[in-house]
Amino acid sequence: MIDFSLALLNKIDTIVKQWVEAVRQDEQIETAKELTYKAIRDSVPIVLQAISKMLSPSEDNDIKTIVEKGLEHGTLRAKQGYEAEEIAREYRLLRWIIFANIEPDLIKGSSKEVIRAVRLIDTALDEVIARGFKTYTQERLRELEDLQSQLKLTNQELTRLVHASKENLSHLAHELKTPLTSIIGYSDLFIRQQKQNSEIKDSLPNLGHIERVLSSGRQLLHLINDALEISRYEEGKMKLQPVSTDVQALINNVVDIVKPLAVEKELQLEIDLDDAPKQALTDPLRLQQIVTNLLSNAIRYTEFGNIKLVSQSLSDEDWLIAVIDTGVGINEIDLENIFDPYFRVVGDNQSFIPNSTGLGLAIVSRLVQLLQGKIEVSSQVGVGSIFRVILPLKVKVLEEKCNLKI
Repeated sequence: MIDFSLALLNKIDTIVKQWVEAVRQDEQIETAKELTYKAIRDSVPIVLQAISKMLSPSEDNDIKTIVEKGLEHGTLRAKQGYEAEEIAREYRLLRWIIFANIEPDLIKGSSKEVIRAVRLIDTALDEVIARGFKTYTQERLRELEDLQSQLKLTNQELTRLVHASKENLSHLAHELKTPLTSIIGYSDLFIRQQKQNSEIKDSLPNLGHIERVLSSGRQLLHLINDALEISRYEEGKMKLQPVSTDVQALINNVVDIVKPLAVEKELQLEIDLDDAPKQALTDPLRLQQIVTNLLSNAIRYTEFGNIKLVSQSLSDEDWLIAVIDTGVGINEIDLENIFDPYFRVVGDNQSFIPNSTGLGLAIVSRLVQLLQGKIEVSSQVGVGSIFRVILPLKVKVLEEKCNLKI
């Protein structure tokens, strides 16, 4: 009699390594490319040990461990931002790699032994997948509920913003219309489906509806938060909180965050911090917002080529951040308006760039003022743009509120 339990147990490390590598290389599992080895691996070795125990005729089935780890895995994948299809794909790879590794042992067994082993392995993996999808769906629903709560909390502030800025009402309403319609439509569809079914169905279509609701909700919330940020500057409610800041570390952290956006568009991202100051007395949160918005904006308006960020000390008092792209460029007539709220550059097809709200650069210009600096831009259509931000190495701490006006 072939001991398939021992055969699987001896190959767990090999199976896990091959599986993690396969998941990372699979073009259909984009989320995993930004995760560490440990984050991808999760509890798979424990699941394999439980399956190995099930294969042993002398041991009781360890179905409890399989259920627990399946539940944990689904919750973790939801928090990591996995799509439902990505989870299904990684389990398909795991099933294939398990059988590929124990195939030499299966060949040696009798038909009855092989059928039993295959059936047990399939049953265990199906149970893990089912439990994982259940908690994945529950976590997504919880996230949706949190998002709805945040939207309710911002409703009062949004109402105040609309009354305070009637001129921007039509722009804001236009930007809110599409994502809000999507939220209402898919939410209504999902609710009607749940009324027809007493239990949550762990199906890919249902999960897809949830993903669309969450995506539209995040887009809406991002727009609202940006609009509120502008409103806070108008009312002079923003205060500097300067501390000694490691400039290079802060910029590198921002680069790590936005790099996946550049990779997705196959853009080269170059960072030159050789002459950057080591320390600056500034507000790190506001500085991070400036760098993030400038890099994100450059990526959004660049379809091919590269984006370069350069930082250097200019004197004993000032330092520079420059973001250079090979994007669509900006017409000279538009340069005067790019820092106005809701102004957006029109693409070659005479339409707005997707996912652009016209608030990113408006926020950047006000943050630069808040940090007592200045921003300059030069651009050429079809060639690219250069944004230069000059900031003091030591901001002056003012007692009165910062009163920035649009």
